[in-house]
Amino acid sequence: MNPFRWSFRAAFLLGFLVCLALLGYALYEELYQNLMPCYLCVMQRVAFVWMGLFFLVGALHAPRAGGRRAYVVLVLIGALFGIAMSVRQLWLQSLPADQIPACGASFGTLVAMLQQGSMPLARFMAVVLHGDGSCAAVTWRFLGLSMAGWTLIWYILLGIWSLLPRRPRSSKLGGVRPLRTIRS
Repeated sequence: MNPFRWSFRAAFLLGFLVCLALLGYALYEELYQNLMPCYLCVMQRVAFVWMGLFFLVGALHAPRAGGRRAYVVLVLIGALFGIAMSVRQLWLQSLPADQIPACGASFGTLVAMLQQGSMPLARFMAVVLHGDGSCAAVTWRFLGLSMAGWTLIWYILLGIWSLLPRRPRSSKLGGVRPLRTIRS
């Protein structure tokens, strides 16, 4: 069966499953391989959660034309945010050692400061999006690409996947056109 001819529901369900698998792998690396995520890695996970959520809701809802476009736009927002975060991390990883920002507080500490009110939301977002020294460290590679490189590829692929045209649901008439009324 040609995956480019799948229904909207099946295609969005696959998008959800891919996001779920990627998040599952990230959790595996964190919990069993002790690969702790940096700020930008956490934000990339947020983008996958966002995309996965709207892939799932879109698959369950399976709306007609206008609703489909809304779900595609919502998925693309997550993909664009993820692309921005992964490109930022790849840029930090490409910097010479003397230009890498210093390591700061852990993500958990920043969240605690935000919850206690000792750090405003705007400052929290600025610190997280700026990244730090741990964001520049490459501790994982597969086929020569860091995890940020692979997430960039997955954001692009999932964004394109959401944009592919999907065949509309068949009508209840099974393709038979209704009879025309005859005027007398």
